[in-house]
Amino acid sequence: MKTVDLNSDLGESFGAYTIGNDEEVLQYISSANIACGFHAGDYNVLMKTVKKAAELGVSVGAHPGFPDLAGFGRRDMQLSKKEIFNLVVYQIGAIKAAATVAGTHVHHVKPHGALYNLASKDEMVATAIAEAVLAVDPDLILFGLAGSQLVWAGEKVGLKVAQEVFADRTYQPDGTLTPRSHANAMIHDADLAVKRVLRMVTEGKVPAVNGEDICIQADTICVHGDEPEALDFVRKLRAKLEENQVAIQAFGAVDQP
Repeated sequence: MKTVDLNSDLGESFGAYTIGNDEEVLQYISSANIACGFHAGDYNVLMKTVKKAAELGVSVGAHPGFPDLAGFGRRDMQLSKKEIFNLVVYQIGAIKAAATVAGTHVHHVKPHGALYNLASKDEMVATAIAEAVLAVDPDLILFGLAGSQLVWAGEKVGLKVAQEVFADRTYQPDGTLTPRSHANAMIHDADLAVKRVLRMVTEGKVPAVNGEDICIQADTICVHGDEPEALDFVRKLRAKLEENQVAIQAFGAVDQP
């Protein structure tokens, strides 16, 4: 049976603000990318989310982003390689401490928002992130956009890398995600999104916005936890994958076919 990882960005509530349906979404995923307090989240939410993931047997991942709480980490910041290295190390450290207290460990690292997008195409940013992950723990898995600079940088330094695809995003012909500023960036039709994901997993292909099929490797699938329809969508997606003999399991837990 084919296996695939199903991940979601969680722990993004902070203070008096609640974002997403974390406890419900955690019931259906295999990996949780938990905000580290820079783009979202706080120390209380971080600890709560790590503990809940551990209770449910969901793999815990660090979700480091730019220090941009007001912009939810989705605005580009021009930082040096050293600054990017340091901010990633700092944020992984926060998750590692929480994981130790919760009796679990950190499984992977997935950058957030603008940091992720920059790392997908900018060699310097990608290398800084990969080197930071390696320096903290060479056994950590790096999640990166399928076919991107981040995947290449992770492999170059010797990390295990999971190539990530997105359930609710459209793709450009070059394999990059359509920017969120574009009207067609998000897919809101759950049935269409599920059909696209199933094809990515079973055929290794996805249609770009121009209608052209592009090749893509789907090691892990992201479902955004902050979208209003996230819970219903992740339920439907998991059910459809399992109906098609695709098992949901954290990347690296078993050898991927």
